[in-house]
Amino acid sequence: MLVTSKEMFKKAQEGGYAIPAPNFIDLESLRWHVETAEKLNVPLILPLAEAHIGENITLEDAALVGKKYAAEAKVPVALHLDHGTNPEIIKKAVDLGFTSVMIDASMESFEENVRRTKEIIAYAHARGAVVEAEIGHVGAGENYENHDESDSQYTTVEEARRFVEETGVDSLAISIGTAHGMYKGIPEINFDRLKEIARAIDTPLVLHGGSSSGDENLARCAVNGISKINIFSDLLAAAMKALEEAPPKTYLDVKALSKKGMQECLEHYYSVFETKTID
Repeated sequence: MLVTSKEMFKKAQEGGYAIPAPNFIDLESLRWHVETAEKLNVPLILPLAEAHIGENITLEDAALVGKKYAAEAKVPVALHLDHGTNPEIIKKAVDLGFTSVMIDASMESFEENVRRTKEIIAYAHARGAVVEAEIGHVGAGENYENHDESDSQYTTVEEARRFVEETGVDSLAISIGTAHGMYKGIPEINFDRLKEIARAIDTPLVLHGGSSSGDENLARCAVNGISKINIFSDLLAAAMKALEEAPPKTYLDVKALSKKGMQECLEHYYSVFETKTID
């Protein structure tokens, strides 16, 4: 069933678990993620990143196919635009039927981030969609361990509290040590900061850059206040590993092995995040 993430997050907060948000980049990965959620009888956040629009799927096709598979799914599925930076694209996603959108103005000033977020919230809420924003900034994984080089900016408790009060955002992505992409090693998560933010606000918290962050780290995040964890790079790596272990002979083999790798990876993270099954 096609839903917003609002009720999902409420149950995740009450149950002390997180929901995976595995990015899709084409029709195949979209279908594979939905199949996995149905197999396990668990909810799914289905994100398409703004940066991936046009590479293998258009925004229009993503909305058309995403709504179809979500509506027909036996489990709750939220169709989400991830890391939206262009207000026109974000609003178009809402108009096309995405039930959730992210406005990412985290690299702007606090005041500008608030302004842009409030603009998107007004538009989305009037049309039945929910909004995620980011405070602090989750940078790239290559230099996560060197904060003199990384563009990551940790979220402060006071900024998180002020941002939620001034915007009324539905969910908040915070920066506590993860980064996008693959890491050289395992990142050090600031669990104290996570707990402080979770105590300070009731708004569901989101973690980006989940891939290769370490199962123990992510499991601790899931039970300490994070309601959604984004996964992408690990899905691609799992598909490549499956192809390397059993070299394909045909194009159909490529698709079958990629599906196997991605679905096993997503199943693994559902277990790590302790996602509860649907009643």
